[in-house]
Amino acid sequence: MSPTVRKPVQAAEAGQPRKRAAAEPRTNDPERTKAEILRAAIVEFGEKGLAGGRIDEIAAATHTSKRMIYYYFGSKDGLYLAALEQSYARVRDTEMQLRLDDMDPQTALRCLVTVMFDHHLDNEHYIRIVMSENINRGRYLKQSSKIQELNRPAITLLRSIYDRGVAAGLFRPGLDATDIHASISALSFFNVSNRHTFGLIFQQDNQSPAYQANRRENVVQMILRYVRHP
Repeated sequence: MSPTVRKPVQAAEAGQPRKRAAAEPRTNDPERTKAEILRAAIVEFGEKGLAGGRIDEIAAATHTSKRMIYYYFGSKDGLYLAALEQSYARVRDTEMQLRLDDMDPQTALRCLVTVMFDHHLDNEHYIRIVMSENINRGRYLKQSSKIQELNRPAITLLRSIYDRGVAAGLFRPGLDATDIHASISALSFFNVSNRHTFGLIFQQDNQSPAYQANRRENVVQMILRYVRHP
């Protein structure tokens, strides 16, 4: 009589949960995958610039492949441009979430400057990737078909606040909204782009919460005093 051959007891038959495979395939969610790649690209290009940034590093950070990245973005240059566009889009999205039309003009302008200052402060890689593109003299951003459309709402929003302030007799007439935007951006940008050199030269702890709170209020006051009616 042949010996009885017993089947191995499967995990499910033993009342135990079946173990997951060590490496499950990624969820088929192209938009999420592209968003993850862009986040990693902003960090990589922000740290190393276009020339120094590596697609291999971005692939490793997102648990995807170079082939997938090239499928979505075409090339390293294409990914770099998309990362630039996404960097600007995030700033504009932050502004558009504010309910500034519900505020009086001075409060609205204070809120906008504060949010812009904090966005720059909290997103050093945005600053660095913009600096990198300025080193490239805007060569890649010139190829964007949507960068103007992305940034137009920033001027529209600021012009609305300014016009309401002029109509209310709070702001002096004759100012240009794009110029005001440039001043807000410059003050917020410099606070991050030059903080390492500035702190070393003048022996300041310019990354401390106390320093940043004081700097933020100073920037707000500079802008408000510039636009206020004498």
